[in-house]
Amino acid sequence: MSKFSLKKLSKLIINHNLDGYIVPKNDGFFTEQVKHDRLKIISNFSGSAGMAVFLKKKSYLFVDSRYTIQAKNESGKIFKIIKIHEKLPKNLFKNLVLGFDPSLFTYSQLNFFFGKKNKLKSIKKNLIDKVFKKKKIIDKPFYSLPLSVVGENHKNKIDLLTKYLRSKKADYIFISSSENIAWLLNIRGSDTPFSPLPNCNLILSKNKSIYLVTEKYKVKKLIFEKKISAHQIIEKDKLENFVLSLRGKSFIVDNKTLSVLNENIIKSKFSIKSRIDPCYSFKSKKNSTEIKHMKQSHIADGVALTKFLFWIKNSKIKKLTEISAEKKLESLRKKNKNYLYPSFNTIAGAGSNGAIVHYRADKKTNKRIKKKDLFLCDSGGQYKYGTTDVTRTICFDNQPRQIKNIFTLVLKGHIAVATSDLTKRNTGKKIDLVARKFLKKFNLDYGHGTGHGVGYFLNVHEGPQSITKFNKVKLCEGMILSNEPGFYKEGKYGIRIENLVYVKKKDKKLFFENLTLAPIDKELINYELLNNKEKNYLFNYHLFVYSKISKFLNSQEKRWLLKNL
Repeated sequence: MSKFSLKKLSKLIINHNLDGYIVPKNDGFFTEQVKHDRLKIISNFSGSAGMAVFLKKKSYLFVDSRYTIQAKNESGKIFKIIKIHEKLPKNLFKNLVLGFDPSLFTYSQLNFFFGKKNKLKSIKKNLIDKVFKKKKIIDKPFYSLPLSVVGENHKNKIDLLTKYLRSKKADYIFISSSENIAWLLNIRGSDTPFSPLPNCNLILSKNKSIYLVTEKYKVKKLIFEKKISAHQIIEKDKLENFVLSLRGKSFIVDNKTLSVLNENIIKSKFSIKSRIDPCYSFKSKKNSTEIKHMKQSHIADGVALTKFLFWIKNSKIKKLTEISAEKKLESLRKKNKNYLYPSFNTIAGAGSNGAIVHYRADKKTNKRIKKKDLFLCDSGGQYKYGTTDVTRTICFDNQPRQIKNIFTLVLKGHIAVATSDLTKRNTGKKIDLVARKFLKKFNLDYGHGTGHGVGYFLNVHEGPQSITKFNKVKLCEGMILSNEPGFYKEGKYGIRIENLVYVKKKDKKLFFENLTLAPIDKELINYELLNNKEKNYLFNYHLFVYSKISKFLNSQEKRWLLKNL
């Protein structure tokens, strides 16, 4: 952000009688990836989560532990970087008048971050948009997914949801989460960079009446298919009048994605019965058709990643950079006709850059990969139809025993998660403990969760399930999660091993089964630290990988993969 822009923003803050202005990462749909990234525009911070507070003379950037190094590198010259998990804004600011855009915050966010010690002032016209003119983006229309892809008719899902409404004695539900609307109506869109989201809101009545809040051009395909009628489309600026015209007494809303702006509209006439959108829970349990397509997507992805690992392990390392490696992997994924685009920005970190948990290589940071480096590559794809996410850490030369030991401790945690008895350890919180226990013996740990939920041809990060120190959601059949313990030594290296797994049921028992199909670098393992059960798991996993993808590899790649057994 230029000094001129900072002065202009400061002037706007003064003109609105404010002490400061709050800028979040998200847009009005509260998605992780946004096309119009105001936070990056004003701070240069490119991470997927963060929040800035501009004061008249000083600016602060709040990030979690995944992004502290990255934030210092990208924004440290202009912003004071605060670890939000250690100090919330309400513990730093007192008796300030802070402005905010009511379409970009929920009440729960504002209460959690700013409490009652500051006065928050709603400013309808976004101040960042006054400094930087927002580019007009015309998105492609929404489209439907066939029954053969989703496995359940949207009418059945509506029946399920209206039954839930009646059980809660609510008249309507306001669905503000785009991913939940995508699931409910079996539709997708192109409104975010890495997820096929149809950004819109939806009102559903207990009598099954549906109203979609969006631009009319986005639904022309859905109208043609007779999935929805023209009179069921509500333009955004007509939402308030439409809500006020509805009969009834109560709404169910989503606490995570209902903006202050929209909550005020609903509460002006209706009471709120519940703040939990049940679609999150319904959507998390993938049906057999969705699991089948996810498996197919992971075979395609596994082939591309295995070819990439063979290529990079056998390349002339002197000529490789992080960006050239990233481009090679993307080119291999593109060879599959069902590949669409990445499911997130690829993290390709060599040496010290691997220690930046959500690192993104650019022209300034791009490193040449050296023979002595560890190379951490976290990437994924959106396929017709499925979402992938996988991390492999690899070496190009013999590594010191200490690094091998730490890699093996991370691997032991990864295997402990994969082989968890979900009858005993039925929540992410319980599983997270076993993932960390081997590192903890040596006072080592990592500052991110062990796993996140994953969507079906949707967001690569999806709730309500996750494997973290705090998540108590019961794991159920069909849920998909990542399994990704790691370790990071700032300024030196990063280690992470990530597979996607799904919860499978057999003989009334629940367990994880791997979706990801790619070898783990055996040259980084100290086998003396593995017990027989872990060694058998590793052998069987690599045998499973070989059985699924070997027919798609050339003879050299097959021989190399066989050596990994």
